[in-house]
This record gives sequence, C-alpha cells and structure tokens, in this order.
Amino acid sequence: METLSDTSTLAKRPPAPKTIHRWFIAIPFLVAIVWSLIGLNITLSRLLDAPGDAWSILRQMVPPAFGEVYERGAVGKIFESVYIAWIGTIIGAFVSLPLAFLAAHNVAPIWIRSPIRQLFNAIRAVPELILAVILIPVTGLGAWAGTIAIGLHSIGTLGKWACESIEDIDEGPVEATRACGGKWVSGMRWGVLPQVMPVISSYWLFRFEINVRASAVLGMIGAGGVGSELVSQLSFRNFPAASAVLIMTMAVVLTIDTISAAVRRRIIKGAVNTDEESRTLEAITDLTGIRS
Repeated sequence: METLSDTSTLAKRPPAPKTIHRWFIAIPFLVAIVWSLIGLNITLSRLLDAPGDAWSILRQMVPPAFGEVYERGAVGKIFESVYIAWIGTIIGAFVSLPLAFLAAHNVAPIWIRSPIRQLFNAIRAVPELILAVILIPVTGLGAWAGTIAIGLHSIGTLGKWACESIEDIDEGPVEATRACGGKWVSGMRWGVLPQVMPVISSYWLFRFEINVRASAVLGMIGAGGVGSELVSQLSFRNFPAASAVLIMTMAVVLTIDTISAAVRRRIIKGAVNTDEESRTLEAITDLTGIRS
C-alpha cells in the first residue's frame, strides 16, 4: 500500500523521456560517427587486418635492444625530455601566477581580467607541437624550442587553473586585510595567497607530469628530447631498439607520475589538515574565551 510520502515522491519524479525523443537524440550522434568513419577512410577490411599487423610489429620488438640504445645515448635524451618539461613548467608557473590574480573576477576589475582571460584562451588554443614548429625557425633545432613551447602552453593552462582557485577563496581574510588599512597587494599577499598556494602547487606538479609526456613527443619534430631517437629507430625499422626506447621512457614517466602524485596528495592533505586544525582551535577559543 502506497503511503502519502511515496505518492508525493512519485509526483515529484520527472516523467521518463519518450522513445521518439531518445531517437531524436541518438540519430545525430550515429550520423556523426558514420560520417567520421567515412572521412577517415576506415573500412572493415582495415579493421580486421589491424590486429594481425600490430602483432607482427610487436613480435619484432622482442627482445628490446637496451645495450644498443644505451650506447647511442638514449638515456641522456630521456632525461633531456625531463629537463625540458621541468624548465617549461617553471616558466609557466612563475608567469601564470601573477596573471591569474589579474584574471580573477573577485580581485581584479573587468577591464584588466577580460584581456588576460582571452590571452589564456588564445594560448591554450595552440598545441605545444604547433608552438614548437613556429619557434624552431627562431631558436633553431634543439631543446630550447621545446622548452619555450611547453612553457608558453603551460602559462595558459596553469593560469586558468590558478584563476579558478582564486575565485573560490574565502573572502574573510581579504576583508580583514582591508579593514586594517592594507592595500590591494597586501590583501593578495596575506589574504589570498596562503589559501590558494597548496592547490596551485598541486596543479604545478600535475602539469609537470603532462609536460613530461609532451616533451617526449616534441622530440619527433626536432625540438629536443627522446622523440628524435624514437623516430630515428622507427625510420630504419629497428623495432628492438625502438622497443627499448619506449620501455625506458615509460619507466621514467611512470616513476615521475608516482612521485608527483604522492607529493600532490601530501600537499592537499596537509592543506586540509591545517584548515581543520585552525577550525578546531577557533572553536576551542570561542568556548574557553582564551585569546592568544
């Protein structure tokens, strides 16, 4: 027997969409999928032959030729990719942080934040690979082009993330700074920065993980890193050496990802624990009337 609460719940529940409405939604997606497959010239025979072709290449990659690629200096090129990612992340971090303060709607006027937001959007619209192609005629082949390309692209991404973090702050410390006669810079330094730095620091580390992978790809166009070695081995159909380069690169990337994830978790947990401790101390102070 239905109760009154059950009846009210059923009354509030939105009606299920009709079958014809579902088809109106599904048909455009199906048409887009078929259209894309036709545009990519993907046929059934190619799909059926792909697993066999992939397996034949994988068999040629075993065993990996670690000794050969070590003698060719592949280890140094792998670490060159890490260096490119690290310096590029530092460039993006230190340039994007002050710009993020000028782009946040709660701390900057619209005539300042609107152009900077559009700048972030424009930077993110151009991939690192295209930036490196544009920069190579200026800087020449090598790691410098890849470093600048990753640094520029990181500015757009890190700036957006930092801007969103600033917009989610607690306004209380900023208002307290203003009440004490502090200027805008003082409010940002003492009211905003302590709140957002743990989250922004974790974003920097996460972007570094992304940049390590991107730097490996940039080497394929001559922008430094291990990508050039991988392309060289694949061009000569030296699959055992290419396999060794891939395995060594994945080992380094996975190691960096693991360490970075652990550090990011520690930063976030530390920030959460600090907030909880502060609230606990405030509650104890309110109850006891003790003032430090």
